[in-house]
Amino acid sequence: MNKLIALAALGLCFSSVYAKGPKKDKNDEGFVFTTVKENPITSIKNQNRSSTCWSFSSLGYLESELLRLGKGEFDLSEMFVVHKTMEDRATNYVRYHGDASFSPGGSFYDIVYCYENYGMVPQEAMPGIMYGDSLPVHNELDAVAEAYVKAIGKGNFSKLTPVWKKGLSSIYDTYLGECPKEFTYKGKTYTPRSFADEVLGLNMDDYVSLTSYTHHPFYQKFNIEIQDNWRNALSYNLPIDELMAVMDNAVKNGYTFAWGSDVSEQGFTRDGIAVCPDAAKGAELTGSDMARWTGMSQADKRKELTSKPMPEITVTQEMRQEAFDNWETTDDHGMLIYGIAKDQNGKEYFMVKNSWGESGKYKGIWYASKAFVAYKTMNILVHKDAIPADIAKKLGL
Repeated sequence: MNKLIALAALGLCFSSVYAKGPKKDKNDEGFVFTTVKENPITSIKNQNRSSTCWSFSSLGYLESELLRLGKGEFDLSEMFVVHKTMEDRATNYVRYHGDASFSPGGSFYDIVYCYENYGMVPQEAMPGIMYGDSLPVHNELDAVAEAYVKAIGKGNFSKLTPVWKKGLSSIYDTYLGECPKEFTYKGKTYTPRSFADEVLGLNMDDYVSLTSYTHHPFYQKFNIEIQDNWRNALSYNLPIDELMAVMDNAVKNGYTFAWGSDVSEQGFTRDGIAVCPDAAKGAELTGSDMARWTGMSQADKRKELTSKPMPEITVTQEMRQEAFDNWETTDDHGMLIYGIAKDQNGKEYFMVKNSWGESGKYKGIWYASKAFVAYKTMNILVHKDAIPADIAKKLGL
C-alpha cells in the first residue's frame, strides 16, 4: 500500500512538471501597456472617407486645451474649418494661375488661421454632412471642387469674373452646408467670431509649431516644404533630442499636442501600434528560421515584426533628414498625443488619439514608440508653456 502511495505521489509530481511546461517569454503575449500619464481628451471622432485629419486632429487638440483650461467639454465643427480653408486654398491656387497645390489636405496652421480670421462654431451649428450619410464622404466633393478650381486657375482667360468664388462656395455649401453667420448655443445667439472670443477664449499666439530638420538652422523658424503647408506657416526648428524633450515635458506637465506624422511607414499598423523594429535582424528578432524568414512576404514580415515588443532602430538626426529628403517621410496624417504608457519591458510609448473612429485593438487609440515618433514626426503644434524653459529661451519665447 505504501508503495502504491509513493508511486501515485511521484506521478503527481511529474504531471505538475509537465503542466508548467517551458517558461513563456513575456513578449509572447503581444503588447501589454500600462498608462504612465494620461491627459484629458474629448471623444474619438471619425473622419471616414475624407482627407480632413488636419481638421479633426487640430480641433481635437483645441478641445483638449479647453478641458485643460477648465472651460468645459466642447465638440467643434470640423467642416466649418474645412469649408473656410478650402475656399482660401482655391483663391491661392487661382492667384498662382494653377501653379500651386489644391487638395483636400491641410496643416495645423489652417485651424490657427481659421480661428483668428473667421472664428469657430460648435458641431451642432454646422454638422457638415448634407448628402444623407452619417459620416464624412468627400470623394465626390473633392472631385467636383478640384475640377472647378482647375478650370478657373488653368483657364486661358484674359480676365476673371467677380463671381467665380461664389460658384466655388456653392459647391462646399451643397456638400457641407453653409457656414452659419449666427447660431444659438445654450440659449444664446453667437456669431463664429463671438463664439470663439466669448465662449472659447483661446489665444492663438500661445501656440507654436515645432519641427526638426537640418536643411535650416536650428532655433530659427522656417516653412516646412510640404504641399499642404500652402499658407507657408513657420515652424521653430529644434534638434530631434530637444523636440522629443518638449513632447515628454508637455505630456508629463498636463499638456497635449497635435502631431503630424508619416503613417505609411511599415511599423504603423492598423491595429493601434506604431513602432520602428530593427527589421534587418529579421529572423533573429522573431524567432523564425532564416529560410522561413527570407521566404515571407513583406506583409507577413510586417505583421510578425509588429506583433510584440522588439528591439528598435536607433534614430539619428541624419536618418530623419535623409528620410525627408528622399520622400520616405511624407506628410500623411494629423493626430493628437495626450499620454505616455509603458510596455511590459518598461519601454515608453506616446498615447495617440486618432480620427478613424473606434477602430483597432485599442478602440481608436494608438501606441507610438518614441523611436517611431523621433523618426517620423513632421511637426507638432503645442502650447508654448509646455516647452522646457531652457529650450524656450533658445527659441526666444
